[in-house]
This record gives sequence, C-alpha cells and structure tokens, in this order.
Amino acid sequence: MSTEAALAARRRGTEAALGRVRDAITRLRREKTPVSVSAVSRRAEVSRTFIYGNPAARAAVADAIAAAGEQRTRILDAQDDGREATWRERALNAEDALKAAHHEITVQRTRIGELLGQVRDLQSEWTEEAIQRITTENTTLKQRVRTLTAGNRTLEEKLKAARENLRFHDKRIADLEAQIAPPQ
Repeated sequence: MSTEAALAARRRGTEAALGRVRDAITRLRREKTPVSVSAVSRRAEVSRTFIYGNPAARAAVADAIAAAGEQRTRILDAQDDGREATWRERALNAEDALKAAHHEITVQRTRIGELLGQVRDLQSEWTEEAIQRITTENTTLKQRVRTLTAGNRTLEEKLKAARENLRFHDKRIADLEAQIAPPQ
C-alpha cells in the first residue's frame, strides 16, 4: 500500500503542478505577456523538464503558444493592413504630387522656351550695325532737340522784345498824336 500511496501522492503533485501551469498560462494571457516554456515554468514554479516531460503540460503550453501566435498573427495582420493602407495612401499622395510636379516642370520648361525664343528674336532683329546706327541717330536727335530748344528760347526772347518795342512805339505814337491833335 505504500507504493499506491506514493503513486497517488505523485499524481496529486502532478495534478497540482498541471493546475499551476494552467493558472500561469491564464495569468500570462491576461497580462498579455508572451507565453513561453521558461515563462510558464517560472510562474508555475515547475521545472522546464516537467513541462517537456509531461504530455498534458507540454500540450497546454503548446496550445497557449499557438493561440498567442495566432492572436499575434491576427494583431500583426491588422496592423499590417493598417500600415499597408497608410502606405497605400502615402504612395497615392506621393504619386499625385509627383504628377503635379511633372506637370509644373513641363509648364515651366515651356514658358522658359518661349521666353528664350523671344530673347533670341530680339537679339536677332538688332544687329550690331543697327544698334550703332540707332545710337548715332539718338545722339543726333538729342543734339537737334538741344539746338531747337536754344533757338526757341532765342525766338521767344526776340518776340518778347518785339512786343515791348511795339508797346513802347504804340505809346509814343499815342503821345505824338496827342501833341499833334488840335485842342478841342
């Protein structure tokens, strides 16, 4: 009977250890801590050898790891989907911005080409000889304007003097007519 009592005590100890393993797995899940053989053995206060050697303990830990892996996979998949959506939006926004930038660059290049064409047209119309001739004509015209301005000033002074002479003579004539005229 002592053997049976020892075996029963051993079964009770094994069942207690299995209960602690299950409780440890439950606590680890509740705390959202990764489930591993070493974490369960520390929490359940059993050896790793017990977990590896006992089929029920090994199956419980393996199921917990698999469930955590599936849950982690679902969480990671959801995060990946969220990240993928975010990256997709960023990629689409970047693509739109790139298209807009290419369009703006094309518009700017076209405008630059037009302006360069206008500059070339202006440069080709005015040869060195034409520029020299126009500069000479401009200088000649400026001198002519100065000469005409001086001549105009001289003529205005002569006109002013002539008007003063005329007034003086009109007055003189009026005085002489007054002297010649018989008294009335």
